[in-house]
Amino acid sequence: MTNTPPNLIPMSMPGGKSATEIGYHVLSVLVENKAGVLARVAQLFSRRGYNIYSLAVAPTDDERFSRLTVVVDLESVTLEQITKQLHKLINVIKITEIDPRESVQQELLLAIVAADTQSRSQIMELAGIFGAKVIDVGLERLTLALADTPDRLDDFTDLIKVFGIIEVQRTGRVALTKLARPSNRGGMNKGKAS
Repeated sequence: MTNTPPNLIPMSMPGGKSATEIGYHVLSVLVENKAGVLARVAQLFSRRGYNIYSLAVAPTDDERFSRLTVVVDLESVTLEQITKQLHKLINVIKITEIDPRESVQQELLLAIVAADTQSRSQIMELAGIFGAKVIDVGLERLTLALADTPDRLDDFTDLIKVFGIIEVQRTGRVALTKLARPSNRGGMNKGKAS
């Protein structure tokens, strides 16, 4: 039996599935909102050679704290190693692992796409299918914005490549656990704290 580090809320795995079936950890790390905290977290991951898929950070509703959402490759590190190292940082308040199957995840993509008069209507139709917005228009370019799951952003990027991507920027994912829903038996399934 493994010991769970203090202040770590373990991920529940429905159906007995292991985290390795997903291929990555999603960690929500509550930290003090102070200068240098993000740099210390990034240095920790860099020094240890942990492979980060994405890192997003922003203040919470309480201005004293910020929340980091870190997506880490399972092949590069174990959850226990990550949490032990993060808990050594003085500004870390709480670490929560979020089960990718039991969470809502979003990421923002901004892309400048080549859009001449012949391809513009096709690009706008594709954007409409995915729910992307045209947020800037030039003579031969469009800037598109799409907030969706990382997989949908990958699909959208693959499809707009044929028109010519001039520049693309993604924020990294943010995640929260799914909310409780009524079960078939009339009760409520409880959501998990984050």
